[in-house]
Amino acid sequence: MRVTDLWTKNARPTLSFEFFPPRSEKDEASFAKVVDTLAELKPDFVSVTFGAGGSSREGSYQLVKKLIQEKELGVIAYLAAYGLGPDEICSILDTYADLGVENILALRGDPPRATEGLTPHPESLAHASDLLHFIKGRYAFCLGGAGHPEGHPEAASKARDLDYLKLKVANGAEFIIANFVYDTRLFFDFVERCRAIGIGVPILPGVMPIYSVKLLEILTKTCGATIGEEVRKGLAALPADDTKAVAEFGIAFAIKQCRELLEQGVPGIHLYTMDRSAAPLAIVNALKNEKLL
Repeated sequence: MRVTDLWTKNARPTLSFEFFPPRSEKDEASFAKVVDTLAELKPDFVSVTFGAGGSSREGSYQLVKKLIQEKELGVIAYLAAYGLGPDEICSILDTYADLGVENILALRGDPPRATEGLTPHPESLAHASDLLHFIKGRYAFCLGGAGHPEGHPEAASKARDLDYLKLKVANGAEFIIANFVYDTRLFFDFVERCRAIGIGVPILPGVMPIYSVKLLEILTKTCGATIGEEVRKGLAALPADDTKAVAEFGIAFAIKQCRELLEQGVPGIHLYTMDRSAAPLAIVNALKNEKLL
C-alpha cells in the first residue's frame, strides 16, 4: 500500500495516526490497549516514529512489525538519518522492506542530546534531502518528507525553508506530512506558498490535540508552532488545574480544526496520538458522525 495511491483512488479523505514505540515495559501494556482501540477505527494507515541517532531503532522495528503482522495496518515508517552511517541506513531499510513496508518518511531528525551518549557516524547525512536522494537511488519505497507551515525552527526564513522543501521533492519526496498548527489558516497559507513555487505533491495536515497545558507548551516550543489567541483565551477561561476541562477543550478544538481542514478538501487527517486513545477516538467519532470521514 503506497499512501499516494490512496489519495489518487480514494473518494474520501484518509484517516491516519502517529504512534511512537513505548519507552518501557510498563508503557507497553497501556499502549497495546491504545493500539487495539484506535485500530478499530480502521485507519487507512499509521506512522511510527524513529528516535534520534537510531535510539529507538529496535523499538520502532518491533512496533512496525506488530502493526503490520498482527493488526494488518498499512504503515509509514519514519527514518531519521542524523548520526547514522550509510550501512546502518541500508540495514534499517532492508529490514523494513523485508516486513513489507512500502512507505518511508525521511527526516533529518534532531541531533541527540549530549546526555544520550550517541556519537554521530562520520558519514552521517546532514539533511533530510540528502537522505531522500540516498534512498531514491537504492530502493523502491514511496517516500515522504516533513513540512513546517510556520517554518522549521532552524530555518533562516519561511521562504528559505520552502526552498529546502522543494529540494526534498526534487530528491524523491512524493508526499508531505505537515507539522501541526493551531490556526488552520497557517496550513492553508503553507499549501498556497508550496503550490506557488511548484511543489505539487499531496500535503497531509498533522493535527495535534491539546492533551495538557504542559505538553502543549513543550511541543510548541520544540516544533516551532505558535499557540494562537483562540487557544490561549480558551484555556485561560478554564478552572486552574482542571485536567478534564483541558482535555475536553482540546478535543473540541481539534474537531473544529479537522472540520475546517476537511471542508477545504485536504487529502486526509493525520492525528498525532502521543500514544493515547481517548482524544483521537472522540475526535474521529465526531467527524464520522458529521460524515466528514
